[in-house]
Amino acid sequence: MQSVSLHFDQEEDYRAREAFKTLRSNIEFCGEEIRVIAITSCTPNEGKSSIAMEVARAFSEAGNRTLLIDADMRKSVLMGRYKTGAVKLGLTHSLIGRADYKEIICSTNLSRLYMIFSGPVPPNPSELLGGDKFIALLKTLKEVFDYIIVDTPPLGSVIDAAVTAKSCDGTVLVVESNAVSYKFAQRVKEQLDKTGCRILGTVLNKVDMSSKGYYGHYGKYYGKYYGKYYGKYGKEKTRA
Repeated sequence: MQSVSLHFDQEEDYRAREAFKTLRSNIEFCGEEIRVIAITSCTPNEGKSSIAMEVARAFSEAGNRTLLIDADMRKSVLMGRYKTGAVKLGLTHSLIGRADYKEIICSTNLSRLYMIFSGPVPPNPSELLGGDKFIALLKTLKEVFDYIIVDTPPLGSVIDAAVTAKSCDGTVLVVESNAVSYKFAQRVKEQLDKTGCRILGTVLNKVDMSSKGYYGHYGKYYGKYYGKYYGKYGKEKTRA
């Protein structure tokens, strides 16, 4: 098994950590059969890879043996952002038959959290993710892990997320606050509906907690209440 160390740049933030715990709990309440969860978004840069990582982290911290799969094979964010260590084999190698599933799994410095990185960019990502080998791989991994989080490409850009979601138990859609129109988000939802995969819900990401209105009031109140215990907070936080 390969091994990597994960490094997180963001400072520990009470509200963000609580939001991810709530998201984890909400997924658990969807039913014990929901164990393979795809994370997607409408467009690039909405923060879906960060959400996928934090959700996987939250499940592992709750005592679950958790695997995060980087299925964004065209433009991986996880590979360059979090890992430190040599990763020679990834998801691509397994799907083209050049590596066993045990060879592509990476243990991490976080207890009970494991990862599979995307590997080299293939010429046919959609075909690989929609093929029988990916379905068989997920079936095998479900026997080893309690939860599997799959980071997929933005559904508004390529079809990869739709074909990946088809093999998952449920999908979470990440939407950046004030960045995506309602109509566009609806079109993305309709694409997911066509796959037959259950949509578990939506994460509103990058909410400006300092702005006026409900969110601003909420952020200001809890910022003051928890501030002396948990330190200062940044302006952009995640709401689940």
